[in-house]
Amino acid sequence: MRRRATHVLLAAGLLAVTGCVTAGRDFYSAELKWLKSGTTTRQEVYRMLGEPFRTGVDQGKITWTYGYYRYSAFGNTRTKDLVIYYNADGTVSTYTFNTSFPEEKTSWRDRAAP
Repeated sequence: MRRRATHVLLAAGLLAVTGCVTAGRDFYSAELKWLKSGTTTRQEVYRMLGEPFRTGVDQGKITWTYGYYRYSAFGNTRTKDLVIYYNADGTVSTYTFNTSFPEEKTSWRDRAAP
């Protein structure tokens, strides 16, 4: 708990001094076309995206979360999350992607339009 408090204080100090703090590793959502339900394996995801930011379980499915968070004291904070849900055989079941980056919001909105 003490270590976590230290990290929070350090991040707050950096934000105050620099005005910007980032966490996670950036990735561009348009490059996720290779991610296919029932086909892409955990090994392939790891090879393409590296170590997940967070792992867990949702309704019995293993989940990996990749995130990129850019906090700004003087401008807009931008975040994005990719949560991948895996089948029991280690292939991708489904995934969710959420972003507040304007350029990526536009590209996903265009794909989702009827």
